[in-house]
This record gives sequence, structure tokens and C-alpha cells, in this order.
Amino acid sequence: MTYLPISFRQGLLLSCSLVLSQPSSAAEPAAEATEVPEATVTQATQDSELQGLVDRVKALEDTVELMSTVQPSQAPATVAPAPTAARPEASNLDVALILDAAVAWFSQESLQTGAHDPSDTGFHLQQLEMSLGENVDHIFELRANLVFSALGVEVEEAYGRTLALPGGFQVRAGQFLTPMGRLNLTHPHTWSFVDQPLVNGTLLGSEGSRGSGVEVSWLTPLPWYADVVVSATDPAGECCARSFMSGDDLGVRTPLDFVYTLGLRQFFELTNDLGLAWGLTTQQGPNSTGNGNRTEIYGTDLYLRWRPASATSRMAVSWTLEGMMRRRQIPGGLRVDTGAYTQLVWNLNPTWETGLRYGYVSGSPEDDLIPEATDDRHRVSGQVTYRPSHFSRLRLQGSRDNPLYRDEPIWVGMLAVEFLVGAHGAHSY
Repeated sequence: MTYLPISFRQGLLLSCSLVLSQPSSAAEPAAEATEVPEATVTQATQDSELQGLVDRVKALEDTVELMSTVQPSQAPATVAPAPTAARPEASNLDVALILDAAVAWFSQESLQTGAHDPSDTGFHLQQLEMSLGENVDHIFELRANLVFSALGVEVEEAYGRTLALPGGFQVRAGQFLTPMGRLNLTHPHTWSFVDQPLVNGTLLGSEGSRGSGVEVSWLTPLPWYADVVVSATDPAGECCARSFMSGDDLGVRTPLDFVYTLGLRQFFELTNDLGLAWGLTTQQGPNSTGNGNRTEIYGTDLYLRWRPASATSRMAVSWTLEGMMRRRQIPGGLRVDTGAYTQLVWNLNPTWETGLRYGYVSGSPEDDLIPEATDDRHRVSGQVTYRPSHFSRLRLQGSRDNPLYRDEPIWVGMLAVEFLVGAHGAHSY
């Protein structure tokens, strides 16, 4: 015998229809020759109908009990209440690997200021960066950048950031690159040159300005893009807080012992083809010379980009200018240093790019941070870049580095390659 599967609900409806369709067990009495009083007939009919209903209910109960024993797995499941703040559906973690490597030649001992810069003649693994990120829930996202080098593994950035605070506010906390200037917020694979500008390495640190702390930004309701940002980070670190506590961590005793960064970032759409970004930033905190001495850094940056909307070749020309001034209290005095760089980059098409950069930093006698930098330093660099795709790059760069406290300039040649796999986020404008 073959049994057809039947659901609990279908079986229940079928049983109910079968039971209800059966004639009542209390049949109407046959007509008799003798006349019966009307009241007696009415009472007998009501009793008969009541008994019929009781029999039908009992039949339904028996049917439900029988079917629940035959198909218990078909019983309807209890519906769980919906959570009030549901976690987003599970998705893959965004992961990217970015390899930067170079071969370099120096005419004499180099004076490179960046931690990722090729520093002598030979082959160099600049970095292998692992970029990780994903939304935690509907409120936060988590981002991290791990850097692998010949010296080991370093957590360059690891922070949580809010996604949708009201009023144009955003908060991030953890370890991050501070918003000091334009270039400092970016990673080497977004740079237009192989090495870091002189002013960034000299005033901010070999890996830029970075630290553990908290940052709050506010997108103002002005008719143009205007973003105000303030952060508080730890003041120590030779790599990342050079002008402050540097390698001498004297601890944090009051809120004044943090490094505070305040910035204003603006963007103006001048025409359909021309855009201008302008930033103003300052950074202030204690330094390691003692006696309550402090350091102040003031900076400004301009970025002008022309990209004809009608150009099918996607040609673009961009010009960048970034300058900083540092006022550093020392025992019995005040030292003022300045530095800047300017660069012009021409994207001929998505495949080819060329650029020219000039950088400058001032020197001063008896500088405790760079004792040999007794005079100014100038550097001119030119580059040609070939991109087979958006995920690989080949860059040839030449430089003339002229520290006036050296007898001769330093001539430099570099050939760098870059490979990227995995998730690739959009670069900042």
C-alpha cells in the first residue's frame, strides 16, 4: 500500500470536512399517527442537536490526536520574536593584500626620512600590507591595517568607527593615522611617489603622525563640503610622535599630556572639470625636553585637480601643496622649523602617469632631534608610472637630494613594483 504525505493542516481540514459532512446521529423521528405536543417536539429537537454537536467535537479531538501521533514533525513551529536590533546578514570579511617592493641606487649614504622608503642600494621590501574591514552591526564598522616587513609584523591601524550618528557626527577609536595634513592620512600605495616627502618624515615621524586615541569629526551644514575633526592620541613613539615625546614616554598625568589634532577640511567644486580641496590643521602636545615644554605644529594644504569631463581618455592633472611650521619649546628657548612640498602629477590615461615633486625642510644648529641637520635641505624628484591594471603598478623614479650640510648632493634611482589582490576600496579625492 502506498501512503501519500499529508501536512498537519491539510489533514485537519480534510478530517473536519469529513466529520461535518456526516449526517447527524440523532435522526429526525418518523412521523407517527398520534399527535405529539409542540413543546415536547421542540425540546427533543434541541437535545438531539446538542448531542450531535458533542459527538462532532469528540470526533474532531480524536482525529487531531491521531494525526499528531502519525506526523509529529509536521506540527507548526513556534515563531520566534524578531530582535529589536538585528545584526546584518553574515557576509565575507573584506581582505586585501598589497605588496610594495623596490630596488634602489644611492650615490652616497642616504638620508631617507620615511620608514617605508628604500634606504640604501639594493632590493627592498617596503611593506606587505593586509587591509581588513567589515561592518560590525548597524552602528559600527571595524577596520585594520597590518604591515609585514623584514622587521616583523606591525599594527599600523586598528579602529572602530561609527556608521550613522545624527547631526553629521562620526567617531572612531583605536589606533589610527591622525588627520594632520593631507598626506598623513594615506598609505604608501596611494602615493604618487615611491618615498615620503621630507617635511612629513622630519616633523611628524618616519611613519607619519599616528597613535592610540579617539577622534570626532563633524560634517557641517555649510553649502560647501566642510568637515571639522579633532583627535586626542598618545604623545609617545619615535616613529609616530617625533616632535612630541618621541621615544621618551614620560606617561600621561593630565589631559594636557595628550597630543591634540584639530583640522578643517573643505572642498569646492569650481567648475564641472575643476575641484579644489583646502585643509587647515594644527597639532599640539608635550615634548620630551621636560620642564612642561610643548610643541605646536601648524599646517595647510591645497589640492587642485583638473579632469575634463568630456575627455574619453580619462586624462587628469593634479597639483598639491602642503606646508608646515613647528614651534618647539626647549630648555631656555624656542626652536622654529619649517618645511613643505609641492607636486604636479599628470595622468595621461588610466595606464600612464608622470609627476614632478619638490620638497624642502629647514635646518638649525644644535637640533636635538637631527643633530647633523644644521642647514636647509632640498630634494627634487621625478617619476613615470605604468599601470597594466588597477591592481598592479610599475614606477621609475629619480631624485636629487641636496642637504646643504653635506659636501655633495645625493643622486637616487628607484624602480618600484606594487601588486594588489582582494577587496579594493576607493581612494580619497
